[in-house]
Amino acid sequence: MSANLSHAPLRRTAVRAAIAADLAARFTAVRSHSLALAAPLSAEDQCVQSMPDASPTKWHLAHTSWFFEAVVLRAHAPSYRAYDERFFFLFNSYYESLGPRHARPQRGLLTRPSRDEVHAYRAHVDEAMASFMADASDDAWGAAAPLIELGLHHEQQHQELLLTDILHAFWCNPLLPAYDPAPPPALRLAAPPVKWIAGPSGEVRIGHEADGFAFDNETPRHAALLRPYCIADRLVTCGEYADFIADGGYRDASLWLSDGWAAVQSQGWQAPAYWLAPGDARAPSDAWQVFGLHGVRPLDPAAPVSQLSFYEAAAYAEWAGARLPTEFEWEAACALPGLSQATGHVWQWTRSSYDPYPGFRPLAGAVSEYNGKFMVGQLVLRGGSVATPAGHARATYRNFFPPAARWQFSGLRLAKDQAC
Repeated sequence: MSANLSHAPLRRTAVRAAIAADLAARFTAVRSHSLALAAPLSAEDQCVQSMPDASPTKWHLAHTSWFFEAVVLRAHAPSYRAYDERFFFLFNSYYESLGPRHARPQRGLLTRPSRDEVHAYRAHVDEAMASFMADASDDAWGAAAPLIELGLHHEQQHQELLLTDILHAFWCNPLLPAYDPAPPPALRLAAPPVKWIAGPSGEVRIGHEADGFAFDNETPRHAALLRPYCIADRLVTCGEYADFIADGGYRDASLWLSDGWAAVQSQGWQAPAYWLAPGDARAPSDAWQVFGLHGVRPLDPAAPVSQLSFYEAAAYAEWAGARLPTEFEWEAACALPGLSQATGHVWQWTRSSYDPYPGFRPLAGAVSEYNGKFMVGQLVLRGGSVATPAGHARATYRNFFPPAARWQFSGLRLAKDQAC
């Protein structure tokens, strides 16, 4: 959350009323969208946890309610009464300052509370938030409004995780069920040839500065020095990645970073996650297929490749005689004429470690734990995916995951050192 959202208490004026009404409307829309995303899933679907890095749908619905309850209502609404005090323990994620929590790898054991009770919990929190936003004192509103804004963007992050996590769970199911069994679009034979675009070089400005919301990790805006480089006008496709596989990419240690090659060997990687090789018993076919939110479909050669780890993205770039862009190169180039697929397809791995920007300071209070403490051992992704909620992404957005993570909608765009 950028510093420009930490404002002094607003007086009860028409301006404050308009701001509060807008925030309340967006609160309702975001909260409703979470329930809509969960609606196609059965109670059994919503309780499953397929790996420690994923969370059950039901937990996502409860945790995003916990955030508003613990960070906004309990701190700023003196008359608020908790739905169930035990939920502060069950649905805390990683906030040390807000007390102990249920162990992350055991979230799938929470068969209780039921899905219906989680929905009742959400309704309780929503009603309390509506009352608070309508009646808060000037001081309480001034302190809480930035936290409500943060909570909405936090919930949108969990909306994407809800989809990526249930997709992993369905991948682990031998039936390979579809989250959304929509009819497939027509396959394309190939994408147009890559065009290389000269990226901005010299001193560029990086980070969030404009009005509107940003997470604290997008600030402060600062100067970065870029050497001449060029960047691909589009994302790497499934067809191009299939050529990498066919050329022995997963068998050539010279293409891989050391930790990546170790992961290939220990995990048995032979293709992106959710690819089904010809002859796979789960969905027999004589050609590659890809499992996604719409179920199993024939590989679309022109579609952006997805479900890649950083290690796979870096190995492909090495094989292609290129490299991954840094996050600064990506941000500087993302609005250039001719550059396509900047967002709405896959998150794009960069060659940048997730580090604080010069002069970074975390937010005050409990939300100081939101981003800063994770700035080690992770890589930055830029852009936004098919699962990113509309309006959530922006050019300065910094997503981050460990380099071996491959259950997200993550792919790549190439870059080169020389000028184009």
